[in-house]
Amino acid sequence: MSQPPPGAGLGPIAQLGYVVDDIERAMRRWLEHHDVGPFFFLPRPPLADLRYRGEPTSAAIAVALTYSGELQIELIQPLDAEPSPYLDFARRSGAGLHHVARFTDEFDAALARCRALGRQPYFEGRGLGTDQRFAYFEGESNDVGTVNEVVETVGLGGFFDYMRARCADWDGAEPIRTIFT
Repeated sequence: MSQPPPGAGLGPIAQLGYVVDDIERAMRRWLEHHDVGPFFFLPRPPLADLRYRGEPTSAAIAVALTYSGELQIELIQPLDAEPSPYLDFARRSGAGLHHVARFTDEFDAALARCRALGRQPYFEGRGLGTDQRFAYFEGESNDVGTVNEVVETVGLGGFFDYMRARCADWDGAEPIRTIFT
């Protein structure tokens, strides 16, 4: 019998995360070609307690977030040569879909569920300050290069709801909104 998929029981995919080589160009392309917006741009979001493949890292990234309906789109650009899954992906594949994420208010239970499925986090840390934890998991076979992420939303749900509402009623004004500068 095959193992359940890594997201089994964690809810629907809530986010598609893309690694890009030029985040400002990528935001413009998404705005022009995919009819999404506005983007909430974090030039260097605060990250803490990063561990990549068991080792601490101080990798820096730029992030842009928007919504298409209920689906969050995340663009990520590595900003330095510190070890990270984003830099590895960029070196291996250039730009493209890096991960799918599920959001949860019960992060510890979600981690336990992934571990029960035989998955161990290979990249984890805290984002947007120190209240939001995240963890990435590789599957047994990863032919498409896409990994799974679990994102803690306790304390962030309001921010995600705010962004989703701004995207739902967006009139084209202020297409890129810089935050966390």
